[in-house]
Amino acid sequence: MMMLNMWMMIFVMFMFGNMIFVSKHKHLLIVLMSLEFIVLSIFFSLMLYLSMIEYSMYMLMVFLVFSVCEGALGLSILVSMIRTHGNDYFQSFSLI
Repeated sequence: MMMLNMWMMIFVMFMFGNMIFVSKHKHLLIVLMSLEFIVLSIFFSLMLYLSMIEYSMYMLMVFLVFSVCEGALGLSILVSMIRTHGNDYFQSFSLI
């Protein structure tokens, strides 16, 4: 019963992250934070799954390395966007 509650909490975290990602697409910072929330829920699910099958937690370190790289890349895009356009609105720049 305890494992089921943890899986449900992870699923709710994942769904909230996806809902924020889909609905709040005006600011880049909110989109990046929702992506990090989704990554955090995937990390929790991976940690729960690996502990359930009694496997090594080495893959969690690899996942954390890639998620930190993703966060740093998103932050650098945010900083360069604010330097060039003055804000983080998606409407203020064009992709062309």
